[in-house]
Amino acid sequence: MAVDTESSVINWSAEQTKIYLKNEGLSEQSLIILCEENGVDGKCLLLLNDSDFGQDPLNRLNLKDRKCLYLLCKLLQRENQNTLQTLGILEQHCHTYTCQNHYIKTESEYGDSERISPPLSEDGKPKYPPEKRKAFLSFMYVVAVTWITAFVMVIVHDRVPDMEKYPPLPDIFLDNVPLIPWAFDMCEITGTLLFTMWLIVLIFHKYRFILMRRFFALSGTVFLLRCVTMLITSLSVPGSHLQCQPRFYTTQANGIFADLARKLSQAFVIWRGAGLSIRGVRTCGDYMFSGHTVALTMLNFFITEYTPRHIYYLHTLSWMMNMFGIFFILAAHEHYSIDVFVAFYISSRLFLYYHTLSNNQALMQRDSTRTRVWFPLFSYFESSVEGIIPNEYESPKQIAGNIVKFIHGLFFDVKRQISQSFRSAPFQGTSVKRSRTALDNNRNSKTNSKTSINTEDSKNK
Repeated sequence: MAVDTESSVINWSAEQTKIYLKNEGLSEQSLIILCEENGVDGKCLLLLNDSDFGQDPLNRLNLKDRKCLYLLCKLLQRENQNTLQTLGILEQHCHTYTCQNHYIKTESEYGDSERISPPLSEDGKPKYPPEKRKAFLSFMYVVAVTWITAFVMVIVHDRVPDMEKYPPLPDIFLDNVPLIPWAFDMCEITGTLLFTMWLIVLIFHKYRFILMRRFFALSGTVFLLRCVTMLITSLSVPGSHLQCQPRFYTTQANGIFADLARKLSQAFVIWRGAGLSIRGVRTCGDYMFSGHTVALTMLNFFITEYTPRHIYYLHTLSWMMNMFGIFFILAAHEHYSIDVFVAFYISSRLFLYYHTLSNNQALMQRDSTRTRVWFPLFSYFESSVEGIIPNEYESPKQIAGNIVKFIHGLFFDVKRQISQSFRSAPFQGTSVKRSRTALDNNRNSKTNSKTSINTEDSKNK
């Protein structure tokens, strides 16, 4: 007798429950205690909790049946969340079964202890699929956003207020800290070092593709927001040492397309140099908020999040470089203090918001509609990730093996496609031969008909 375990557990009779438990391997003695003596039906089975297993009659079951029944109860409760919510006891169920084991400890081979949320997969183990296609899409997203940012930086440079008419705004930090000319270059060198550290983490991390798409998605979103804030309000130049003037073009070609091509070429220069002054890029007007602070903060948070907790000196170094980089930006008088503060706040809050939702599946499921509306990238990129990403790393030998396996698989894919094309070639050749034969037959029939006509004409003559 088949029993529907997904939709009608609450309606099972004691006899149906007995059949289900018998199919799951419980002994006859346990079935008698549960279903015949105590009349356990589907509703009772669905509502069993930890305290029930320590009391009569469940404590009279043998150890094997008791453990098996406990596992079956957990599986049924997980599969019937809607029923429990309808009955109004979902909170009690969560408190009894889920919340007690909400976090478990796992140790990686490098000794990193992480807090992992409960797995959602059927085999009881969390899954972290790499999903390389999503990583590629996130990379294309951040490339597109950097192009938009470069183009907006060209526009705001042409709209920068005149320094003689609009002097620098009052700023507590800039008014009390002297200008350090080389400080901005030091900020970019600090950012380059942080980026190198992040690349090393990506290379050796076991779940590098998940880290990549999270980094690209968050960075692209923050810089896209920066495009809006730069464009809607143009702040005056923060320091008189900055020679910033709007660019006026006096060329013969004053058409829209000529102006657009000029702006695109200037945007390409900014994009190629990644907006860094050490690579010859100088821009004005892109003040609210600081892109350098965004880059420093994102790199710092990702390095500290995806490296083992016991490497505290690395986290301390990362935070020091982040703070010193921000200080160098202000010491060079390249941004107002509000630009740096807003950049740090938005970057850090968005990072924490993203990871809070991705690390807690209950929050993500409860606010799924609102999350899809306000952060569609998150709903797409994190749909297959179950819990917190453990900080597990691969050795150089494993990385080399993965590269060889990838090349080997790619080679066999190409070989398979070539063999399939060769297999279909004989059929194409046969069809060509058939078409040629039909054409020759048509030609022969035409010549035969012409010959017969000529013969009849000669006879008539």
